[in-house]
Amino acid sequence: EVQLVESGGGLVQAGGSLRLSCGVSGFTFHDYTIAWFRQAPGKEREGVSSISSHDGTTYYADSVKGRFTISRDNAKNTVFLQMTSVKPEDTGVYYCGATLGHFHRLPDYRGMDYWGKGTLITVSS
Repeated sequence: EVQLVESGGGLVQAGGSLRLSCGVSGFTFHDYTIAWFRQAPGKEREGVSSISSHDGTTYYADSVKGRFTISRDNAKNTVFLQMTSVKPEDTGVYYCGATLGHFHRLPDYRGMDYWGKGTLITVSS
């Protein structure tokens, strides 16, 4: 069974940092592009960051560039999102998604084939 499991969410003060993890099982991790998305209360789901399956190319939403860093550890079947200088507008449920597709930009949520259940991040001001 294909599974993606997010962890690392919680409460954090504005300006602080935290790291999210997406553990993957049930398919060949190295073949997949992995991406992070988030959904704030009352808003649509939006792409945050992605990392390529074949060359490690990364993409970021303009709103998080310079603050968030995505990485992957193929030996551990895990993708990370290091979040620094967080803002109240970063609040939301963060999801990881996976796809065999590859992109030359941050992918839309419609491009994902598998999803985790999400982890909640709340940033206080």
